[in-house]
Amino acid sequence: MRGRELRGRPRLHGQRHGGRPVPAGERGRGRPRRRDPGAGVRGGAVRRDRPVTAGTAGPPPVPRYGSGALADLPPSVLASLGVPDAVNVLGLAPVPRVCVLVVDGLGWEQLRAHPAEAPFLASMDGGPITSGFPATTVSSLGSLATGAPPGAHGLLGVQVAIPGTGRLLNCLRWQDDSVDPTEFQPVPTVYGRAAADGVAVSYVALGQYRGTGLSRATARGARYRAANGLGQLVGRTELALREGDRSFVTVYHADLDATGHRFGAGSADWRHQLRFVDLLAERIADVLPPGSALHVTADHGMVDPVERVDFDAVPELRDGVALLGGDARARYVYSEPGAHDDVLAAWTALLGDRAWVVPRERAIADGWFGPLGPGMLDRVGDVIAVPHADLAIVASEREPWLDRMVGMHGSLVAAEQLVPLLTTSRH
Repeated sequence: MRGRELRGRPRLHGQRHGGRPVPAGERGRGRPRRRDPGAGVRGGAVRRDRPVTAGTAGPPPVPRYGSGALADLPPSVLASLGVPDAVNVLGLAPVPRVCVLVVDGLGWEQLRAHPAEAPFLASMDGGPITSGFPATTVSSLGSLATGAPPGAHGLLGVQVAIPGTGRLLNCLRWQDDSVDPTEFQPVPTVYGRAAADGVAVSYVALGQYRGTGLSRATARGARYRAANGLGQLVGRTELALREGDRSFVTVYHADLDATGHRFGAGSADWRHQLRFVDLLAERIADVLPPGSALHVTADHGMVDPVERVDFDAVPELRDGVALLGGDARARYVYSEPGAHDDVLAAWTALLGDRAWVVPRERAIADGWFGPLGPGMLDRVGDVIAVPHADLAIVASEREPWLDRMVGMHGSLVAAEQLVPLLTTSRH
């Protein structure tokens, strides 16, 4: 069921995990007053010796599509810009200029745990929204591009089946030239919709991402502005925000996620990188022209699972499996004809109470992906395995790059699902 509509700007304070942003009236003018670190965020160290989730897991929590999910941000932004027929689910205030800063890998729980490294972000109004399933970059960028949940836009994870081919598509690398990004992700983008209404639309990110399959799937309709450093990100964003009578700028920054994958979420390297992210957000806020709003969000959070189950080393997991897709925290298992029940039983028995293991029909019926669009069903694995404990499902031989990672994401647990939605504005 759809929850009540959010009004005003949410304020960032110590909410219970899973709570939606707290409604608040408009307050303040210009950039936010800097407060002591942690004044707006309730802190607390993340213990590396604790399980990813505590206690016995019940039914998996479903992303709040339609009432407080990442897919609700784009239509709310369009509505705040005055684009006709856009639904302002999140109750964003009307403004002629909007910047959305997407910090890859900045989970809500990680932000709350490290307020000293992010004093500016801690001073902003905001609260958590859910990422979507799976909690991974390609799915979230698809939702930010379209305003639709993953089931509709079809970017359903890092590795998904290309129906009818017996092959997987790595949606991050997109090295299969036979797959047209504009057909594989068929939903029109909010960028094109805004541009058609006369809004100046820009996408600011690393130059190496320009023209890639994922960018063609998720950034089409926007003017791509390459920025290969923090200073360029701020400069290109300032220039783009001042274009036209109305402007919509998305800024994507990937370094925090890369640091977490290599060294772990909450590691010293990650905390140092978070300080640069905080500085980036503050500098963008400093250059906002009058009549602008800055919304800071992320695509997913991150955990550091210690226990590993290696698909390539466990024959019981491989039996009857045609393709292994997804990611270490959200696995798609594509079974061979006639082997579905045996595969489901084997994965359930081996993973036990450490993961949610369900047939795809169950996940779809329970709303993990949101409503599925035409042709999307066959992209989903026949069996879906989602660890909720301190566990990663790796494949050391076929995916050595993934096996080397420390920080991971994709699951439905709060540490990976919840992302911030923080807001400031200049009147």
